[in-house]
Amino acid sequence: MKYVKPLNLFRELLKTKGLERGRLLGLDVGDKYVGLAVSDPHNKIASPLSVLLRKKSTIDLTVCDFQNLISELSLEGFVVGFPFDRQRIPRDAVQIKLFIDDICKTGELEGVKYTYWDECFTSKNVELLLKPLHLHPVQSKTIVDKFAAVGILQGYLDFVNGKITSNAAD
Repeated sequence: MKYVKPLNLFRELLKTKGLERGRLLGLDVGDKYVGLAVSDPHNKIASPLSVLLRKKSTIDLTVCDFQNLISELSLEGFVVGFPFDRQRIPRDAVQIKLFIDDICKTGELEGVKYTYWDECFTSKNVELLLKPLHLHPVQSKTIVDKFAAVGILQGYLDFVNGKITSNAAD
């Protein structure tokens, strides 16, 4: 996998035409689970996809899952939620970086590009929305992880689509 800046990831997507254009996968990386969301073929709308179990010992299985999703969904890149905090480095940031490093070390996702996007309050926002529903904790957790990934990916898509549109208007 190769890191690229957020706008560069989207600009590279725009170079391919119409139906050949790939989609993006949003990742909300937690201690135990990775919530996944996928963009539509036009890279305008994020939708919840699934949740993967995250263990150091199962990184090869995670990579295999990613490979399957890449081929099934025509994925071109990953948008990884990251807690940007200029005051200190949150523990979550270290865990996310280690997860991405472990995936990169496998060498199995060589052509895939990724970028980081601010995940500020994505899980908290979903938790607050779900609280009145009184769901079972396990069910609630998987919903939170998937929809936090939606929040990350949708935030990214809104930003880059707005940037591209405003630059085209200039």
